[in-house]
Amino acid sequence: MNKRDYYEILGVSKTATKEEIKKAYRQLAMKYHPDRNPGNKEAEDKFKEAASAYEVLSDDQKRKKYDQYGDSADTMGGFGGYNGQEMNMDDIFSSFGDIFGDIFGQGQQQKKSKKKGGPEPKHGHDLHKSINITLKEAYTGTKQEIQYYRFFPCDACGAKGTKSGSSAQTCKNCNGAGQINIRQGFFMYSQTCSTCRGEGYIITDPCTRCSGQSRIQNYDKFTVNIPKGVFNGAELRIPGKGDAGVYGGNAGDLFIQINIAPDKKFQRMEDDLIVKVTLTYPQLVFGSQIEIENIDGSKVAIKIPKGCPVDEKLIIPGKGFERLRGKGTGNLVVITQCHIPKKLDSQAHDLLKDYAKIIGDTPTEEAGGIGAFFKKFLG
Repeated sequence: MNKRDYYEILGVSKTATKEEIKKAYRQLAMKYHPDRNPGNKEAEDKFKEAASAYEVLSDDQKRKKYDQYGDSADTMGGFGGYNGQEMNMDDIFSSFGDIFGDIFGQGQQQKKSKKKGGPEPKHGHDLHKSINITLKEAYTGTKQEIQYYRFFPCDACGAKGTKSGSSAQTCKNCNGAGQINIRQGFFMYSQTCSTCRGEGYIITDPCTRCSGQSRIQNYDKFTVNIPKGVFNGAELRIPGKGDAGVYGGNAGDLFIQINIAPDKKFQRMEDDLIVKVTLTYPQLVFGSQIEIENIDGSKVAIKIPKGCPVDEKLIIPGKGFERLRGKGTGNLVVITQCHIPKKLDSQAHDLLKDYAKIIGDTPTEEAGGIGAFFKKFLG
């Protein structure tokens, strides 16, 4: 009886790539696998037939001879392998184990687990805390004490987890692998060793201080320096101030998030410090020299130009926040506001009425109006 064409069996063209051939075989193996078709002789035959086709077409040399001589290449010793129905299940699973590992998740399980002779050092966890500071403290820099619980290496056993003179023992149940391989039919799977709980070792004589955990929890406190110019939401990293590692592993880090409370008078915009200053109308009109108090309590002299409008931004260079990223300092930005009195005495009321008559209802830059009025008022 003539055999079916191998390309036809796998459902691929004669120009199919190796990846296309492998994919087609995977699909057929999944469909006709004996565990999915128990007692089905036809499915078993198709399963073997697909394996025979894949065994030839997945090998470059065998495929080349098959393309040249067809089935007769096998009788000539060209394939040097299996022949259709002569293949048995053990042959198939041993030859194409990688295929079935990919399909049924056995690939990693069939690999031998690394034997563990004892506890392996593990890195400690990073810890996170947040602290609150004022905008002034962000401007000047500050110090703050941090208090929290964290794990420290056990000083009684030197972070080994065992009493002096003893050591961890390799688990005999899993031989240090931490896993037990179990086979059911054609499938093999692994499960965590119940004796050592997947560790691969057993501590028979644990340290009484840390109960074999190699570390203990204690209270810690220290002072952290918060730099000038720190911004809201910034995160400071303190190396080695996280939890101690397990069995001598490196400690984690402490990350401190900075939360800056709003200030009633000052605001921050990037590296600039913003403040609003309320002036009288004459100060805005005639200009003036004033002194304000910066957020750190220092005095800053500011010149108000003549005819200064409301919401004018006056820049004082170098009086803002220090830049954390890069060099230099931001600016102090003074925004002018005008004081509008809610109550006037009779004299001020009359003068303001006169002024209103002089300038009219339309703003003007003519010299006769405002100057004449204030000359009369101040004269």
